This record gives sequence, structure tokens and C-alpha cells, in this order.
Amino acid sequence: MSWKTSLSRHLPVLRFFGCIESPSSRGLMSWYSSNYHELKALNPTLPMMMRTGENSFPAITTELEFTTDDLLRYMLQTNRFRNSNGTIASDRVEAAKAYLQTDWDTMRQERWSSPGFDPQKPYVAEEKPDWRDDPKIKSNLALFLELKDASDEQLEIVKSGPDKEYERAENALLMCQRVDLWCAGPAEVERAVQHLLMLGKRFNSVDPEPREYITEYIPGAGDMD
Repeated sequence: MSWKTSLSRHLPVLRFFGCIESPSSRGLMSWYSSNYHELKALNPTLPMMMRTGENSFPAITTELEFTTDDLLRYMLQTNRFRNSNGTIASDRVEAAKAYLQTDWDTMRQERWSSPGFDPQKPYVAEEKPDWRDDPKIKSNLALFLELKDASDEQLEIVKSGPDKEYERAENALLMCQRVDLWCAGPAEVERAVQHLLMLGKRFNSVDPEPREYITEYIPGAGDMD
């Protein structure tokens, strides 16, 4: 019971796929029918959609908030940085490891080191195309620029692999959002939902459910009376 109450805190949606007439989807359809009302009562804001179609492959999917860091760790762990001849691409491996060591907290803090100027403001290159040549801004943002330029260069190296290496790794990681359940029984379907929940706890930061009713009144500023 306890794990069921936390679904909406870690997963934004659950999508079920199956074929009404196919025996291979029978376990998934059975579990969905038996658990839907209980799960909706415990997670009223969680979309739980069943999509059926002729010969549809039984599966469950959700959405996980993978970051660039998650993708690079996945590529390192699965040895996906390869040259065209199949050997390990040491340059991209080292670039990925260096990128993972980036001090993002310091970069976020140093971004505001030049009063009145934001180097990551949208369209800043159009509004102030020569801002990097401004001595004052350049001096104030020296550490930010060092960290930002290094991370950009490292990511460019990481993405330079042959045969769409980076894009293919992205697609492979996204497949972790899906669990195929061909001929699975209700017990296997439940374990698949629990598996996606554990991934959601690891990767997602879903906002808490909003209150259905206002329970507190906080007055505004005095001059608004």
C-alpha cells in the first residue's frame, strides 16, 4: 500500500498500452482494471491512461527527467564512447569525465558577478554582441566564463562521436522510461510499476500535489487593504 501512495510524488504520468483481444495483454489489462480505482483514489492528480489498439504490444511508460549528467554517466558505464574502428574514444571519455566535474553551484553564483548584466539572458548576443570585449564585464565574469567555456568545449567534444553516437545514447536512455510486458502476469505488471516508481524517485522532482481547498489565509501588504 505505501508505495502506491507515493506514485504522484515521483511520476508525472503512467501510460498503459495493450490489446483488448490479445492473450499477451491479459495480465496487464487485468492488473489495470483491478488497481485503477485504488490508485486514482490515492493519487487523484496522476494521469493513468490506458491506450489500446489491435495487436498493440503490452507495455507501461512514464516520463523521467534525465539530465546531461545522467546521460554521460550512462554512456561511460556502458562504454558507448567508441571510435569508428570499435576502440574506446579516450578523448570523449576524458571530456565526459571533466564535464561531470563541473562546479555548477559556483557557475550559477558567478553568473551574477557583473551588476546589471546577465550573460545568459535570452538574446544577449543580439542586444550586446560585444559584451565579452567589455573590460569590466570580462573581469567581473572571469571565473564564470572560464567554467562556462570549459563545459561548452567538453560537451562539444562529447557530441563529436561518429554515427550519431550521442543521439543514439539519448534514445537508449529514454527507453528506460518503458517496460515491455509481453505475456506478463499481474504480479509482473505490479513489479514494473514499482520499478518505474523507483526510477522516478531517483531522477524526477515532481512538485507536490496542490491543495484542493484553501486552508490558510495570509493577508497581503497593509496598503492593499
